[in-house]
Amino acid sequence: MVSMKNRPTHTLIDVAMGREKADLCIRNVQIADVFNGEFFTSSVLVKDGLIAGFTSENAPEALITIDADGSYLLPGFIDAHVHIESSHCSPTAFSDAVVPHGTTTVIADPHEICNVSGLAGLDYMIASSENAFLEVFFMVPSCVPATEHEHAGAVLDSEKISLAITHNRVLGLGEMMNFPGVLNGDEEVLKKLAIAESEGKLVDGHAPGLLGQSLDAYCAAGIISDHESETPDELKERIRRGMYVMLRQGSACQNLPALMKGVTKDNMRFCLFCTDDKQPHSILEEGHINYNARLAVAAGMAPIDAVRIASLNAATCYGLHDRGAIAPGRRADFFLTRDLFELSADRVFIAGMEVARDRKILEPSIPIEPEGVGSSVQYKPFDVGQFALPLKNSKVRVIDIIPGGVVTAQGEAEVSLRDGIWIHDRNQDILELAVIERHHGTGHMGKALIRGYGMTHGAVATTIAHDSHNIIVIGDTAEDMYAAVESLKDIGGGITMVKDGKVLASLAHPIAGLMSDSPVSIVHEQLSRMHYTARTELGIAQGIDPFMTLSFMALPVIPTYKLTDMGLFDVTTFSFVPLEL
Repeated sequence: MVSMKNRPTHTLIDVAMGREKADLCIRNVQIADVFNGEFFTSSVLVKDGLIAGFTSENAPEALITIDADGSYLLPGFIDAHVHIESSHCSPTAFSDAVVPHGTTTVIADPHEICNVSGLAGLDYMIASSENAFLEVFFMVPSCVPATEHEHAGAVLDSEKISLAITHNRVLGLGEMMNFPGVLNGDEEVLKKLAIAESEGKLVDGHAPGLLGQSLDAYCAAGIISDHESETPDELKERIRRGMYVMLRQGSACQNLPALMKGVTKDNMRFCLFCTDDKQPHSILEEGHINYNARLAVAAGMAPIDAVRIASLNAATCYGLHDRGAIAPGRRADFFLTRDLFELSADRVFIAGMEVARDRKILEPSIPIEPEGVGSSVQYKPFDVGQFALPLKNSKVRVIDIIPGGVVTAQGEAEVSLRDGIWIHDRNQDILELAVIERHHGTGHMGKALIRGYGMTHGAVATTIAHDSHNIIVIGDTAEDMYAAVESLKDIGGGITMVKDGKVLASLAHPIAGLMSDSPVSIVHEQLSRMHYTARTELGIAQGIDPFMTLSFMALPVIPTYKLTDMGLFDVTTFSFVPLEL
């Protein structure tokens, strides 16, 4: 990382004045001016990883000269909020996947791995990303566990947060999901906010549906951003209060098209792009932040404005004043593209070095051995009978899956019983769902019924279950569910599918049970085969992502019914509810 504090000022001046050779000169290029909102044709001179100036007139020939042949030069794009773990890949593999799409910086919230491994998870993410071309900054997770209604692998209280937030690559406190705690003045929540303020660090938000007086109070606590807006009105209400609004386009949550209707020339400087959670197939097939920008342009936004949101706005929001624009003194993070509508990155440069070309990384990053974040599959031993679901009557509450999102509905159904035990009815699309604590062997297991998954026979289990990442398993028989859980233990965490007691396919995630140690292309290939098997062998509905949908059914901060290792949870009342009506 080129530091602003030890920049080679004297050398930059000499290169700008033509007294010394530049390391790199890109000539005949149309440069994005994100300050004036226009493009201009010139050359760009780079020295020691920084931009020295725009002209090569009367200057000695650079060590390397590239004729861009009229291509556009755009500042490196910035993802304002991402959980790297959701890519199923290590930070180095994630870097190799997104850099070829023009993303040169991300603000990562390691919320997922910290829920499993605590501060050791943050340490691993920082150390691993040191070996990546991608510049990765972090926010210390603010809500580990996300709520008190589940058991995570760790607890990050205010004391532990104070130890981590001072790191020079930590920009602040991660998404404050506990908005009830903020609004009610919870002492521990306020301590976390005070620590961020005392260290001069930022606080990201997470405030779905908050409006009016509640939104006022949330913003008054010093929270600067929100990535949970779904409507143009929510976007405008947040910007009215000085918040940055993230136009999110991930694999599960895709809010950008709807939010674009609220973006104007006057308020777009408070808009950022983020992915939040993005799967390997989405990155490889769509792109990364350039996909957000492409969608914005397709919706009518001027390309230069989409570039501003993707670069300058995020840099300004997070105080990264050494990047986000192509200007003298800033980092030489940029990419060449021939098409302002497609925004494919032809050649990507980070700190003045070409690192990707034609959407391929030139030199793969070197992964590190994960320390302190080995797979955690330590559930208390149990037998198949534990999955029996006794019911007092046949009228029950059901988690209703809503395709295309992570919100569920409050369903009701009349199910089949045998001797007071639920049995699967092939005429009903209702399956058993269980969440099993996997970090400390406590024996906690929550059970519920779920509708809309579409599986006809078999079981699917995974250690990826937001946010505490306990084991979540779905199936039609106790025998297949048990076999799936045992398979997870055998592979050290990940994803597995079972039918008639036989493992159909599995994908190991040896890093905290959340990430593979393979390149993203390999992970994508394996996941694609597993998706095919899920459709053809298990009959899972086409509109349902077999694994991502399942992982969000344990998230007790997104409405409506969700399941934790402690039971069926109603997010609207923030309380547990019985299965029986």
